[in-house]
Amino acid sequence: MQRRNWIAAAAALVAISPFLGNTASAQAWPTRPIKLVVPFPPGGLIDNMARLVAPKLALELGQPIVIDNKPGAGGNLGAAEAARAAADGYTLLMASPPLTISPALYSKLPYKPEQIAPVALLGRVPNVLVVNPAAGINSLAELTALAQSKPGQLNYASNGQGTSLHLSAELYKSQSGAFVTHIPYRGAGPALNDTVAGQVPIIFDNLPSALPFIQSGRLVPIVVAAPQRLSQLPNVPTFKDVGLEPVNRMAYYGILGPKNLPKEVVDKISAGVKKALQEPGVTKRINDTGSLVVANTPEEFTAQIKAEFEVYKKVVDQQKLKLD
Repeated sequence: MQRRNWIAAAAALVAISPFLGNTASAQAWPTRPIKLVVPFPPGGLIDNMARLVAPKLALELGQPIVIDNKPGAGGNLGAAEAARAAADGYTLLMASPPLTISPALYSKLPYKPEQIAPVALLGRVPNVLVVNPAAGINSLAELTALAQSKPGQLNYASNGQGTSLHLSAELYKSQSGAFVTHIPYRGAGPALNDTVAGQVPIIFDNLPSALPFIQSGRLVPIVVAAPQRLSQLPNVPTFKDVGLEPVNRMAYYGILGPKNLPKEVVDKISAGVKKALQEPGVTKRINDTGSLVVANTPEEFTAQIKAEFEVYKKVVDQQKLKLD
């Protein structure tokens, strides 16, 4: 009888040992370097914020965080790599609105949206519509009038198909009746550089990456997408100020991971992000760019992504922007 009981206990232990191992592994996490996939080239907002926060988050977690730039397809290639990764916390994704937009925009994706789960929202950032000084455009009214008088002859740059900057420009077009031709680039850095060089006259960009060029006079800001005027650009109106309030949409950036990440891992990342964002040097650098530190919960981040999807889906449908 005792032998039977011993055999039964041993069998039960074998049956539950994988789960015990997973729990122990999650509790010990991390024990090796973590890869943070950035789905855009170096030099843009998402890359810059990843490189700002990663060292501080690494200190909180006790392991190095390696930035891995995987640009292409409006952020979808990097998102696909994160979606395919093991749900062990060693591959994460630094994501932005394209992750919200892609399911509405693309008829086919290299991953399923439900394969990626929000972990920690870091912040939100205003967008700004800027022009090269050589274009001679000094206000949104002038841009709209010029675009309406020469439909399709003006070009605007963006950081890629299906990004929030692309959709923000399309939202402006739908609200104003202006027709401006989209020139997509593989990332904000190349798009911004060509606008500064005068290859493209207009760009809808995130404020942090455009601000240095605005301050040096190499780009002219004509309107910002933000709830109120910015301290960095007090004389530049918001879209609400010029009668186009629906275009007042801010970008976001945050950390996501493969679905089914252990709760212990999610909690450690979320807590680590909050501590990293409380570091005075990080907070100041983020605030100086015009970004807003958020650091909300995974549940709040999930709800935000759902709400953003509904907004951008409407723009995609109105502008007939479906992509293959």
